[in-house]
Amino acid sequence: MNLQPPTDAPPITTFVVTDIESDGHNPLESSMLSFASVACDVTGRVLDEFQAVLAPRPDRQPDSNTMAWWATQPEAYAYATENPEPAEIVMPRYADWVESLPGFRVFAAAPMIFDGLWMDHYLSVFAGTRVLGGPYKTRQIFRGGGVCLYTMAGTLRGAEYLKWGMQRVPPDWYGDIEHTHRAIDDARGFANVLGKLFEISGSLPKIEATESVYK
Repeated sequence: MNLQPPTDAPPITTFVVTDIESDGHNPLESSMLSFASVACDVTGRVLDEFQAVLAPRPDRQPDSNTMAWWATQPEAYAYATENPEPAEIVMPRYADWVESLPGFRVFAAAPMIFDGLWMDHYLSVFAGTRVLGGPYKTRQIFRGGGVCLYTMAGTLRGAEYLKWGMQRVPPDWYGDIEHTHRAIDDARGFANVLGKLFEISGSLPKIEATESVYK
């Protein structure tokens, strides 16, 4: 199936909605266990999916509090750790997959500061690229700074900052997909949320772009 638009059509933007699972809070201290990405268009229509389980890094240590929480989620932990592969094999394969997607690719996560931080670090270390797009002399697989679903959902719901969390998003926005802490399930749910958020933003009054004040 050819997903590329006709030459006279506006460029496609593919959103790569990603969820990660880890054995700690900080990629400089602990390891990412697994991740999954759902590539979708602005409506939330799924174009493709990618998921992987990663071998823990020998130079990192699990966080005790995180592991205590995982002990309460045995099925999800088993899913996040079964048949792992080295990150140095997985991350270049993932970067190739992202580049195979149509149009401009934009990373999305809930929240960007967590899942995006882990993916940015692992892509930088193991694949020579980043989640963040910018004026870097490296391989660029994503455009811009990405989409934080926490921020987008909070502002479009008109919620105060301390109530931006995804647990306050209406369940039907997830397309009735349960948040299981399996990365692929959670990424699929977040892709549905993204489609709903763009549906809401599309109904808002349009403000024409003006010339940038930045020189």
